[in-house]
Amino acid sequence: MNATDFAIFQAEALAAGCDEAAVREWAPGHLTEPHMHPFDAEAVVVKGEMWLTCDHKTRHLLPGDTFSLPAGTPHSERYGPEGATYWVARRNPKH
Repeated sequence: MNATDFAIFQAEALAAGCDEAAVREWAPGHLTEPHMHPFDAEAVVVKGEMWLTCDHKTRHLLPGDTFSLPAGTPHSERYGPEGATYWVARRNPKH
C-alpha cells in the first residue's frame, strides 16, 4: 500500500477492485464513538497518530501503518494531539 503519493495509492486501490479512495483528515484529539461502515476499508496513516479499537483491542497507528476493516465491523477511533490524516480505499458490497 503506497504511503508516499495519493495518486499512486488511488490508482492501486482502483486497480485492486476498490470503488473509491479518499483522504480523511481528523482534528487533534477527535474521538469517534463506536460505529460501523457499509464498506470494506483498507487504509494507511500518512500524518499524525491514531488509536483504532476493534474487538476490545486497541492499535496505536503512526505514519506508514496500515489497517483493514471489513464492512460491518464495530470500531472507534481516537486521534493524537496533532490530529491525523489517512488514505482509505473503500470497496462497497456487490448486490
